[in-house]
This record gives sequence, C-alpha cells and structure tokens, in this order.
Amino acid sequence: MVVFPGTWSDCDFHYVISEVLHQPVKYVWHRDRDLQDLDCVVLPGGFSYGDYLRAGAVAGRSPVVGALREFVAQGGSVLGSCNGFQILCEAGFLPGALTRNECLQYRCQSTHLVVDNTETPFTRGLRPGQVLTMPISHGEGKYYAEPETLRELKARNQIVFRYATADGRVTKAANPNGSLENIAGIVNPEGNVLGLMPHPERAAESAIGGTDGLLLFQSLLGSLVEDGSFLKR
Repeated sequence: MVVFPGTWSDCDFHYVISEVLHQPVKYVWHRDRDLQDLDCVVLPGGFSYGDYLRAGAVAGRSPVVGALREFVAQGGSVLGSCNGFQILCEAGFLPGALTRNECLQYRCQSTHLVVDNTETPFTRGLRPGQVLTMPISHGEGKYYAEPETLRELKARNQIVFRYATADGRVTKAANPNGSLENIAGIVNPEGNVLGLMPHPERAAESAIGGTDGLLLFQSLLGSLVEDGSFLKR
C-alpha cells in the first residue's frame, strides 16, 4: 500500500485487505524502492503532493513509482484507484490522461460499471457484461486519449470498465465526468496493471452500501493462488 504526501484512501484499502479479506498488507512510503516481497502494489486515491502541476504528476516521478517498472516487468500486479490511476498514466504505465471533469465539478457519487474485459487478474472472477456498483470521488476523472490510442485500447481489449446504467447500457447520461467512450478503467497490454477511477475499497462491506468492490480483490487473490506466486510468500 503506497503512501504519498496527500494520500487519503490508503487506510481504507489497508482495512479491506487486512480486516475483510484477512490477507497480509503493509504500507510502503513513497521514497522506498524495495518491492521484492510483494505480490501486488496498490496506488490509492487522494491528492498526492497536493495535486501540484496536475493530478499525479509529481507522484508519477517518485522513487517508489520508479521501482514499479522492474516490479511490473517481472509480472507483479499493480492496482491504481482514482489518484492511483492518474499516477499510472502520468508515469507512462497506462496510456492517456485523466483531465478535469466535463462538468467542472467535483463528483462524489455512486456509479454503475459494466465489465468489458474478464481476462485480467483483477476481473477473472467476473462475467462479461456484468454490472458493478462503486463510488467515485474526483474532480479530474475525465479519461482522454488520442484517437489512435483509443483504437489500440479497443483492439487489444484493454478497456476493462465503462460507466453504464444499472442494466448495463453505456450511455452519455451514465457518464459522470465526460470520459471518452465512458471509460472508467483500463489495463496495460500485459494485463497486470489496472487503473480505474472508482473506489473498490469503498464498496467492500454491505454496511457501507455494497460489496461489488470485493470482487476485484477476490479475483486477484484467485489469480495469485492459481499461478503459485502467492503461495511462495
């Protein structure tokens, strides 16, 4: 669980992993470079470095993010939510950028997501077309990419989640921030780096509104156990 100055969802993620899923988890300070004993690195939401310059711009050049390159190259999984997604784009792990919401307002609300790609470690337990409900909380969540990049994302099946209606229809009205193609989450070509604007850690207990976010964590755990990496820890 990476912590930057200004991070604010790290404790929520830590709680879900340790208290809900009962899995080992530790905090990693943004200046650390040692990721050798980890199966997955989480870049949580917040306002890293106060969102100076652009959201995620400074964090994307921090020592721990630099160490992620070798971690990812060796097959390690990375999950970036909200500010974490912005950081992954700024650092070049994922294409495109997260820009100011089309409405020019900060949006904190529940959203529906339709699952487009179930061939990643994070979505292997889901069904194509399945609709999940998770909250968003951001002012810069409008996904943008050049037309050629969008074509590549679709051709390579890198679009994982799209904002949709409760019955799975991808419509303009269901898009809370103006993201191109209603994109809410994407992966790298290898599938081991996922960035999404919604907060799965805030949809992990029925007492706070739902448990759809747990499905991502459970899918990842299943993937780690299946390939044997988790059992070696």
